[in-house]
Amino acid sequence: MIPQVVTNETITTISPNGINFPQTEESQPTQQRQDSLKKHLKTEIKVIVAIQIMCAVTVLALGIILASVPPVPYFNSVFSVLLKSGYPFIGALFFIASGILSIITERKSTKPLVDASLTLNILSVSFAFVGIIIISVSLAGLHPASEQCKQSKNLSLIEYDYYQPFYNSDRSECAVTMSVLAGALSVMLIISVLELGLALLSAMLWLREGVLTSLR
Repeated sequence: MIPQVVTNETITTISPNGINFPQTEESQPTQQRQDSLKKHLKTEIKVIVAIQIMCAVTVLALGIILASVPPVPYFNSVFSVLLKSGYPFIGALFFIASGILSIITERKSTKPLVDASLTLNILSVSFAFVGIIIISVSLAGLHPASEQCKQSKNLSLIEYDYYQPFYNSDRSECAVTMSVLAGALSVMLIISVLELGLALLSAMLWLREGVLTSLR
């Protein structure tokens, strides 16, 4: 059996009967498969990063709004824990930083950048999880705070029965305050859950990219 090399990719073998058997190297399909996976990975990362940064900006904006609200009796303790924890600010900055680093890493995929993106997304997962717990506790404290506000207005009615119209206005003020805070905290909770899922997905993608980078 005499082998004859025709190209760099195909080897033609001549058998004793004169029949040719072309053999194609398997490195090219493997390389194409890796390039396809890399292209798909880049597309996924771009979509995830865009949503991640928008969610982070929303959380930061809600945190600034809550921090700038004047003192509200009976409701301050509800969101003061959330603000003192710094989650709307530190957590949002971590989400934005991980998103920006993901964009940089997507354009220049090196082992240190991939590892840094993976680390930041893992930290973002931790911040999102803690934020979900804090926001849930704050939402649970809204109803007791509203009841205390209404009871205070009831006492005001007993002492100042002459001011019945003002009492009704105060009662509605308690309900409005609770509704506004419940809406803001609910939006922040939904976004935090979304951030948790996006950070987990990003971490898995960068983990896969790290494996592909080490194989190259």
